Amino acid sequence: MRNRRVLLVDDESDVTTVLTFALEDYGFEVDSYNNPLDALSSFKSNYYDLAILDIKMPKMNGFELLREIRKDDENLKICFLTALTELKDHKSDINELSPVFVKDGIIRKPISNKDLLNSINKILSSS
Repeated sequence: MRNRRVLLVDDESDVTTVLTFALEDYGFEVDSYNNPLDALSSFKSNYYDLAILDIKMPKMNGFELLREIRKDDENLKICFLTALTELKDHKSDINELSPVFVKDGIIRKPISNKDLLNSINKILSSS
């Protein structure tokens, strides 16, 4: 059985470093990027089990990145990572994702490794 593969995109290198180490400790294979355009140009359709995308990034936000990813892979499970306490600025983006967007699909920074794993397992086990 292969390890689950995760695409991690956050513009803060300290976040991608810490989360990559944590996910790898739990047995995930992680490809991490600090630039959403680099992540998009390297994206492999049907390769990842989950994409964890920061919402607020320069050049392309997480919702824009998701729209581009969906052109190549409609079935990839997505989780958004954010330090934002309110998502009202992105209400239309979230509404557009419904009904496929699950309520567990937002991870708030900072997060403990245990809570991160629990959130990811919920998302991966949802149909």
